[in-house]
Amino acid sequence: MSVPVLIARRWPLLVAVSLLSAVPTAHAQRVSVRDKEKIEVIQQRMGAAEKRYNDALVLVNNADPKGATEGDAALEDMEDVITACVAQKGCQVSGLLTAYKRLLKQQADGAGDPGSEAGESLEADPDHVSPLVADVPEAARAAALLNDHRHAFDEMVEYNPAIQAGIRRWLTDMRPQLLTSYENYQNLRAVMWPEWEKRGLPEALLFGIMAKESNGRVHASSRAGAAGLMQFMPATGRRFGLGPDGTGFDTRFDARSAAEASASYMNERMRGLNRNIELALAAYNGGEGRAARVFNQAGGQGFWVDSVYNQFPGETKDYVPMVIAAAWIFLHPQQYGVEFPKINAQPATIKLAKSTTIYELTICLGSSGTRDGHMRALRNLNPRYEADGWIPAGTTINATTRIAALYNRYCVSGPRADLARTLITADLNAAILRPQANQYTGSVAVGDAMPMTALPMPGAVTAAAKPAAAAVVAKPRAAKTYRVAKGDTLGRIAQRFECDLPRLARANGLRAPGYALKPGQSLKLEGCDK
Repeated sequence: MSVPVLIARRWPLLVAVSLLSAVPTAHAQRVSVRDKEKIEVIQQRMGAAEKRYNDALVLVNNADPKGATEGDAALEDMEDVITACVAQKGCQVSGLLTAYKRLLKQQADGAGDPGSEAGESLEADPDHVSPLVADVPEAARAAALLNDHRHAFDEMVEYNPAIQAGIRRWLTDMRPQLLTSYENYQNLRAVMWPEWEKRGLPEALLFGIMAKESNGRVHASSRAGAAGLMQFMPATGRRFGLGPDGTGFDTRFDARSAAEASASYMNERMRGLNRNIELALAAYNGGEGRAARVFNQAGGQGFWVDSVYNQFPGETKDYVPMVIAAAWIFLHPQQYGVEFPKINAQPATIKLAKSTTIYELTICLGSSGTRDGHMRALRNLNPRYEADGWIPAGTTINATTRIAALYNRYCVSGPRADLARTLITADLNAAILRPQANQYTGSVAVGDAMPMTALPMPGAVTAAAKPAAAAVVAKPRAAKTYRVAKGDTLGRIAQRFECDLPRLARANGLRAPGYALKPGQSLKLEGCDK
């Protein structure tokens, strides 16, 4: 049950306050014994409603679908009690309103710390605001989904042994991928989920597809040509507005664009497949033409009917239950003993104080509050930048409040910032010693040297009499050139062609530490051995 729901339900409190002003106080009324007994019953009813509400919160925290329903019923009980109190001679409504407000405050306080259970707080940086203040708590969000149309997913799919087998795989050898997918999704949720929500699709399905397709890695690509979080093929992507934009960036790698396109695609498929999620997923993986043909031939039967199921390839037979299984765990983590990582993913931006790379930021940010550091979050939130590509000072990049706080503390200046710059600009070639050709570094024991005068052979021409040969002057060899490819750095090029990095940089007018290169740029390979 979310905070907005409770706020919306505070109208009875306002009504009760207005009614209270018209009711005489207990001191101004003569209360009979019978009235006192009725007041006591009203107070007991309020106590029972309060207990029912607290029990509902426990269910909500355990992602139990009954929690939201019970919470609403408890609030309605309180409203009925207040109405009864207003009508009852001698009943002090103010005391009942105090209990009502106490519960609302308790819920609001819980919303301020979504990671807290029994007083436990998230391990957050002191400079940060409360995690996910722009969203409802995870447990409350899950409960809200369980109680409204957005959780229609449970009713739209069949929970059968194939799904159970998929859940078993996610919870055993694929558990690391499941947790990684969840962590990656939480960092992207603010830009992805709204696109699915406004198109009326379950969030759990979005997570399930993303987990199976890419594990939440924005730059994922397949040998077949699929790319991005939702693994769109080029042709399908173009149908839904994805592909190279004016800068050459492929928007299949953009989280918001991929979410919007995937939601539109799923709705299109489901409209043609009788709103059947399994068949829509089969189309997503195995081809929309095949799914439509099978559906029409089968007279609208479901995916799990053998005559339908056996017309799909093995990959699709695996794909459908695995997506649904991931979605099911996403909605019911407590049931399966899954403790998803608590992620501070409130969106933020950073205006870079100096040029940097995502690699450098990853080093100076450290790994506070994360298992694997912040590189994946930075890459996912800023898909246009390569991990080792220099981003100019003054550029605004996407981040989270945690990352922004850590950046200001550790990456602008100071020992960790200096260390990160040293590590990121370290060049392997600088560690390799290359002695000069005429520099002899060894030693050979030859004993005492005895000078000898060489005697000329009969008829031989002495060196003094031998005519001098014309000096041979070698023509200077023109330096080779190399055309920079996407993803190249000067260090990698120097390593590939065995170049002296400083000399290579000077020959091409490149300045440290950035050595900024552009794809297609021609480099003179001066100071290179290959």
